[in-house]
Amino acid sequence: MRIPFIAGNWKMYKTKKEALEFAESFKQLYKDTDIRAAICAPFTQLDTLVEAFRGTSIGVGAQNVHFEDEGAFTGEISVAMLKEIGVDYCIVGHSERRQYFAETDETVNLKLKKLLTESAIRPILCVGENLSQREAGKEKEVVSQQIEKDFAGLTSEQAEQIVIAYEPIWAIGTGKTASAEQAEEMCAFIRTIVEELYDEDTCDKVIIQYGGSVKPENATEIMNMDEIDGALVGGASLIPSKFMDIINF
Repeated sequence: MRIPFIAGNWKMYKTKKEALEFAESFKQLYKDTDIRAAICAPFTQLDTLVEAFRGTSIGVGAQNVHFEDEGAFTGEISVAMLKEIGVDYCIVGHSERRQYFAETDETVNLKLKKLLTESAIRPILCVGENLSQREAGKEKEVVSQQIEKDFAGLTSEQAEQIVIAYEPIWAIGTGKTASAEQAEEMCAFIRTIVEELYDEDTCDKVIIQYGGSVKPENATEIMNMDEIDGALVGGASLIPSKFMDIINF
């Protein structure tokens, strides 16, 4: 049985002081729920959050990682560095990384392999189409190609560890949200792609989240869909009470 998983993506927000204030407030709200939750924060806040959430079931995630062990890669962070901090998750292939920082399915694949072979850090893999692709009716073609390339060379055991976040790019930070029916259709489609690549047992174990302007007002409808196992939450995850309202869908 898949346990619902709600992850917050803080993007480039909050100082260490603000992260600690959030953590202290959120811990008090979260203690009465058994829904799995995590905060994916900027690199400078990770050690603060790991320490603040120690002794709880709240996970901590990074927002990116490099696929090399070390080297002349100014501004990058390795898997070993994340392991040393003690993070639980790492976002890979977010549309903003793909759009602004030249992330490709090939580099996404390398990052997944590095995380899955050299750490216990679970990847949160982001896939999704942009508005023109959706309007052209190519959303399934785009997403299936992403998954096929991103999962290339991974075993079924490795695939089971990947959390897939379906995030239609046109709904990220725009205030627009895919309807619950649209989100369900795409998440169900993603599960069939995983089954085609592996088998039914593998696809049944993979956690599939929806992301894209998720907020307390639409969380219940989205989370009640059969094939949606969680959410990757942006702006609403910055406020403890709002994030908790989504977790309490």
